[in-house]
Amino acid sequence: MDIQLEKKKGIRRKHIPYIAAGTLVIVLLGWIVLGDHSPTLKIDARGISIGTAVSDRFNDFVRVDGQVQPVTVVQLSPEEGGIVQEKIIEEGSQVRRGDIIVRLGNSQLDLQILQAEADLAEKQNFLRNTQVAMEQDRLNNQNEKLQLELETTRKQRAFRQQEKLYEEQLTAREDCLQAGEDYELAVRKHALVLERLRQDSLYRTIQVDVMEDNLANMRRNVLLVRERKEHLNIRSQIDGELGLLDVVLGQNVTPGQKIGQINVLSDYKVEALIDEHYIDRVRAGLAAMFERQGASFALAVRKVYPEVREGKFRTDFVFTGERPDNIRSGQTYYINLQLGQPTEGILIPKGAFFQSTGGSWIFVLDADGGKAYRRNIRIGRQNPQYYEVLEGLGAGERVIVSGYESYRDNQVLVLD
Repeated sequence: MDIQLEKKKGIRRKHIPYIAAGTLVIVLLGWIVLGDHSPTLKIDARGISIGTAVSDRFNDFVRVDGQVQPVTVVQLSPEEGGIVQEKIIEEGSQVRRGDIIVRLGNSQLDLQILQAEADLAEKQNFLRNTQVAMEQDRLNNQNEKLQLELETTRKQRAFRQQEKLYEEQLTAREDCLQAGEDYELAVRKHALVLERLRQDSLYRTIQVDVMEDNLANMRRNVLLVRERKEHLNIRSQIDGELGLLDVVLGQNVTPGQKIGQINVLSDYKVEALIDEHYIDRVRAGLAAMFERQGASFALAVRKVYPEVREGKFRTDFVFTGERPDNIRSGQTYYINLQLGQPTEGILIPKGAFFQSTGGSWIFVLDADGGKAYRRNIRIGRQNPQYYEVLEGLGAGERVIVSGYESYRDNQVLVLD
């Protein structure tokens, strides 16, 4: 008779390896699912800059360097070129309208004046000779007219005599006919000469008028050439200060070349070059200010120039209030240009991280400051001090604002 053995309950020794293996698998799966496997980099905390996100008013302005200039500047440019012979007035001197500033010399222009005067004299002599010849022709024509009139009168008298003789039958018919023909020929010749004299008179009148017009043009040309001689004296066009005179004795100056400028000191403006990034936001009328001598001075945008050179565009500012004491052309002011109204928002200090991230992400420190985690953010406007954070950060969070060049693609930074 068989005896049934009762199975022992509990974990036997042979089960221990299986249990250990299962436990290890579970731990590994949990580590894989729940663990943080982000690329990590250990850095020196002393080599970074940390900023704190704050909720504050964002002032939308940009800081630019401006240079003081007279509100009106008149350029000095000669109408005629030449060699600088004399500088009569020096830079910084006050000038009046019409004052001679520089005197030029031009030997070619002197020759042109002599040639124009010689041509005028030759034309005048030619006109006088032509008028004398025309007068002689007119007298000769008058003499010829008188001769023909006398001949016609004689032919007429002879014809009438022949008619009377023929009526009394004292002469032949042929003699009477010849006398009539001679008289008729004289009358026709006289009519032709009168027509020729009339045409000659008209031609002479037209010719003299043309020559007198040409002579008048030559006189005007001589006057213009002489005026060009006067243009060798470069004069001030307005009252003001001679702010620049860039010529030396013996220098060859071409027509239209800028050799200086005259400043109208009734008021001043400030010229500034602004980064093209702001060209769509800068417009006439925007307010600006700068500090000098412990006081603030207000400006306004007067004109925005559309041309961009080397990544910058030029803008003119004018004063809307008091001017600084002892203001001078060429002084540099550091201007805060207000681009918009202040608004509330989350702000972080400006830093070199922006060059690597473009403002799309940043490293945020954890609560104890031992680690920093990469986080996506969105940055809006910026001013010389702060970035405006639109998404991704809250007030009080600390961020690394120094450069990220050595962090590569690491997602976690361990601060040592």
